Amino acid sequence: MSSKNTLAALVCSLVLATPAAAAQCGGDFGTFLTAMGREAQAAGVSRPVVDRAFAGLTPDPNVLAFDRRQRGTFRKTFEDYARTRVIPARVKRAKSLMQKHAGLLDRIERQFGVPRTLLMAIWTLESDNGTGDLGKLSVVRTIATLAHDCRRTELFQRELIAALMIIQRGDLTPQEMVGAYAGELGQTQFLPSSYIKYGVDYDGNGRIDLRRSVPDVLASTANLLKVNGWRAGAPFGEGTANFEVMREWNRSSVYRKTMHYFAERLSE
Repeated sequence: MSSKNTLAALVCSLVLATPAAAAQCGGDFGTFLTAMGREAQAAGVSRPVVDRAFAGLTPDPNVLAFDRRQRGTFRKTFEDYARTRVIPARVKRAKSLMQKHAGLLDRIERQFGVPRTLLMAIWTLESDNGTGDLGKLSVVRTIATLAHDCRRTELFQRELIAALMIIQRGDLTPQEMVGAYAGELGQTQFLPSSYIKYGVDYDGNGRIDLRRSVPDVLASTANLLKVNGWRAGAPFGEGTANFEVMREWNRSSVYRKTMHYFAERLSE
C-alpha cells in the first residue's frame, strides 16, 4: 500500500468513526466553518486545503429549502416508477454501452463479482450513463450548509470532512466538486464518505475520478456492493441476500426492484 493510500485509509477511518459532532451547529456560519476547519485538520486535511475550500463560503438557502421539501420515501408503486425509468431508449443505450465496455466489464465482474447488467442498470438510472445532469452545486457549499443546519449535523459534518479529503488527496479540485442537493458526486452519485471508502482508481492514473472516468465509476460502484457483502453468482431479486446488500445503495425497495428489473431487461 502506498503512502498516499495509507493516508487515505487513516483519514477514512477517522472520518467514518467520528462519534459525535464536534462543531456547534447553528449560529454564525463563519464560526462554524472555523470549528470545522479545526476538525478537518485534526483528521489530516492540510490548512491550505481547508482555506481554499472554505474561501468566501456562504450557506445556500436553496439547498435548505430543497432539503425541507423532501419526504424521504417513494410515493409511486414499483410499476409506476419502473414504467418511467426503464424505457426503451435507456435500455437500448445501456445495451450498446455494455458491448462497448465489454472488456472493462469482464475485468470488473471477475474481480468484484457484481454482474454487468446490474452495474449498467445503476449507471443508467443514476445519470443516464454520465450524459444526464450530474448536478451544478458546489458540493463543499452544499454539505457545509447541511452540516450547519442542526437537523442532521453529525452526518453532514462527517461528509464535509470527507469532501475535504477528496480535495486533499488530489482526486478533484473544489471547482470540480459539483453535485446534487445532498452533495452526491459523480456518474453513480456517491456521497463524499462513500467516495473515500469505496472509490477505486481503476484506470490507474493515480486519482479517483467518479465524474469522468468510466472505469473508476463502474469499479467503484461494484466495490461498494462487494464490500457490503455481495454474493457473486447469487440472485439479487426481492427476498434475496443480495437484494438486502443493494439496500446500501438505496433503501427504497421500489428503487431496488427497479434496479433488478432493469438488469433483467439488459439480460434479454
